[in-house]
Amino acid sequence: MANSNNIVLRPRFKETLNISNQVALDAFNKVKSKHKTFIVICIDNHVFIKFPKSERRLWTPQLHIEIEAIDDSCCFLKGLFGPNPTLWTMFMFIHFVIATLFIGFSVWAYSNHRLGEDMAIPVFLMTLMVLFWFILYAFGRLGKQKGRLDMERLYAFAKSTLEHC
Repeated sequence: MANSNNIVLRPRFKETLNISNQVALDAFNKVKSKHKTFIVICIDNHVFIKFPKSERRLWTPQLHIEIEAIDDSCCFLKGLFGPNPTLWTMFMFIHFVIATLFIGFSVWAYSNHRLGEDMAIPVFLMTLMVLFWFILYAFGRLGKQKGRLDMERLYAFAKSTLEHC
């Protein structure tokens, strides 16, 4: 799970496997009913690996794997670690609200500047929005750090499942 980009909040990996995509999907389908440590959901050529609800925390990651066929004996595996999709949507919504407020405050500051009025309040609020962006980024990085061991467990489980093919 080598990752060359340390800024990314949702790490990804890609691998080429010397097995067909159907064999890889069948391996995950076999494991999903037997394994109790992880919840495995298979939909078409997508596999979602999650922790049980009793083990999930706010920062607990899940692994989304997409298995694409290259030919009859090879497949391409793309993995994406990320938080719960609901949490990620909320996180992105908050970013959108902050960006919209920043644009609104910048229009207000520009209007005040053109009218020759005081710009202190809108500039302060713009600065506050930038500060909130940095705080959100720090929370994302902190969540990624706290979920690092869980990401390694998910990756090891996926690798061990595919090694038994």
